[in-house]
Amino acid sequence: MSSTATSAVKPNKIRGNKKIFTIVVLIVAIVYFLLPVWWLIVASTKSNSGLFFGEHGSLWFANKFALWENIKQLCTYQNGIYWRWLLNSFIYALIGGLLSTAISILAGYGFAKFHFRGKKAFFNLVLGALMIPSTALVIPLFLIMSKIGMVNTMWAVLLPALLNPMGVYLMRIYCQESLPDEMIEAARVDGAGELRTFFQVSLPIMTPAITTVYLLSTVGAWNNFFLPQIVLTNSKLYPITVGLTQWQAQSQAGAASEQVWNLVTSGSLISVIPMVLAFLFLQKYWVGGLTAGSVKS
Repeated sequence: MSSTATSAVKPNKIRGNKKIFTIVVLIVAIVYFLLPVWWLIVASTKSNSGLFFGEHGSLWFANKFALWENIKQLCTYQNGIYWRWLLNSFIYALIGGLLSTAISILAGYGFAKFHFRGKKAFFNLVLGALMIPSTALVIPLFLIMSKIGMVNTMWAVLLPALLNPMGVYLMRIYCQESLPDEMIEAARVDGAGELRTFFQVSLPIMTPAITTVYLLSTVGAWNNFFLPQIVLTNSKLYPITVGLTQWQAQSQAGAASEQVWNLVTSGSLISVIPMVLAFLFLQKYWVGGLTAGSVKS
């Protein structure tokens, strides 16, 4: 009887240890990811002197709360060009994200639900494009844009962002797994054309995948740095990533240059907020459009 009880207790003890281990790992991961965010929040409330000579260290607020002063300085420094950079990032992310998502939806749906000559070869090209680092394409893109006269224009940043191989791949996989062929065939039998079938039957079901691809495309366009830095020379066209990097380089140049570390930190904090809000707003659409159990085999 005692041996039975002992054998019954041991599995529970093992499960308990695994649970504790999982909790510890999750706590470490949370600290690892949130610590830089906390540092950014704290640093954005400090002045230049507070950043380097703060009374309570780099991970706690200084006695002087300078966030509002930093924001006021952002509005006036270099004629408020920071807000122009922020607007540019909105344009690049919004237009680039929408058009990139639209192309990914159409391409992924076509690869998943239509049969045409060369389909496998074309999709293999998409998979091959996933293996190429985006930074490796910057110089060829610069040469192409220079050849057609688009260097130092917004199009030099927007056009390359429209092609998203990862988005095409995700949409194709989602359409194959979650969009039953029977539903499309039923709509066709009822007399619906391809466009009506796509917009009224397929598109609502694809909402979770569309949201995912749109977020990935938007975040990628918002964080785009290397390409704009190469193809843009007009500071009024910079996205926020390139603009803040210019201020950082200026502050690192030495005593002869103006130190604007407080603007870099407070500007970085403000630039993060739109992406956080976009994630919080769009995450509810991930639970929509699911079709489990809608078709009986």
